Amino acid sequence: MHHFIYKNGLLHAEDVPLPQIAKAVGTPFYCYSTATLTQQYTIFSNAIEGLNAEVCFAIKANSNLAVLSLLAKLGAGADVVSGGELRLALKAGVPSEKIVFSGVGKTEEELRLALDTGIGQINVESEPELRTLSAIAADAGKTALIALRINPDVDPGSHDKISTGRRTDKFGISWKLAPSLYRTARELPGIDPAGIAVHIGSQITSLGPFESAFLRVSDMVTKLRADGFNIRTLDLGGGLGVPYVHDDNAIVPTPKAYGDMVRRTVGHLGCKLAFEPGRIIAGNAGILVTRVIYVKDTEDQRFIIVDAGMNDLVRPAMYDANHDVLTVTEPRLKDVLQPVEIVGPVCETADRFTKESYLPPIKPGDLLAILTAGAYGAVMSSSYNTRPLVPEVMVRSEEFFAIRRRPHFEEMIALEGLPPWLK
Repeated sequence: MHHFIYKNGLLHAEDVPLPQIAKAVGTPFYCYSTATLTQQYTIFSNAIEGLNAEVCFAIKANSNLAVLSLLAKLGAGADVVSGGELRLALKAGVPSEKIVFSGVGKTEEELRLALDTGIGQINVESEPELRTLSAIAADAGKTALIALRINPDVDPGSHDKISTGRRTDKFGISWKLAPSLYRTARELPGIDPAGIAVHIGSQITSLGPFESAFLRVSDMVTKLRADGFNIRTLDLGGGLGVPYVHDDNAIVPTPKAYGDMVRRTVGHLGCKLAFEPGRIIAGNAGILVTRVIYVKDTEDQRFIIVDAGMNDLVRPAMYDANHDVLTVTEPRLKDVLQPVEIVGPVCETADRFTKESYLPPIKPGDLLAILTAGAYGAVMSSSYNTRPLVPEVMVRSEEFFAIRRRPHFEEMIALEGLPPWLK
């Protein structure tokens, strides 16, 4: 459920007609609904109610400062994977103790920053990282509360490029080798091996892979405690999928079903739990609005060429993703839906948003809304083809505000310079 609906013949973001925003900021642009973000955070929080748990929003899903500030005010913590994201979480008002630092390649500078800011937990992903963190912590006279990220060798059944819990993936420590590394951690200075972390992937549309991974974690907690470890925290990651096209609604597990599964598998352990939802909170809260430039007919198909490109929303090109697309003007009952391919202006064949969408008659100048673009949308955008990053707009009821503006050309190239021999 989201708050992008037709009213008086036009698609609205809450109570704001999208053409009004398009006139103010131009196209393409991202638009986020405050009501949907709030609703989705509340639904997930309610699903784990009664557990000793922290909801740490995965900043990699949407790193806009306004989005993060809203979630922080709702009580969210943050899952970060870089020093930049850590600084951003703090700037957005997330308390340091509610921040979890994940990622396979944390630098010494980033580990020092994590220690200096007193974040809640560092998820360690390898023995070299563990030893580096120990040396930094001991030198600073501090103790790092850590969880080892376990690779449970579970296939999440999602896209290959967003699967992270198989033994061939780069993430985490093999569950078979983990007990030995915990014993190493216990002997290292500056390290408190207090927890276990697991994250098997993203856009997971079945509870089975989660259950397999969490049962493996539960078994490991029991064995480590028998070996004298005071395991008191579990980071269960994120990854719960969302419906990207209307046909998906019946197959995506609800947060409530997910929460019940968590209680069933690890609820008896008495651990403090952390969750890293991203897509389930931000995905349906955002859309990408684009304007039709041309309608191009060939012998085989009709191309709708729009002003948004793969640099603005890379998911279809990178992950073969499908998104529902709506016309901003509400279709009439008598309109005949036509098969079209929606493509962008970027000089790549992969610059395609849909291979076959059925839409009412389209003409140049019409506005289209690409749905479920609030996660892994603007955050993964680039200026490929020297195209400016698009604005991001947040809506609350009848208000809207550009929370990121479109840069000018001179701003885009301001970090570049010519060497003396080319001047």
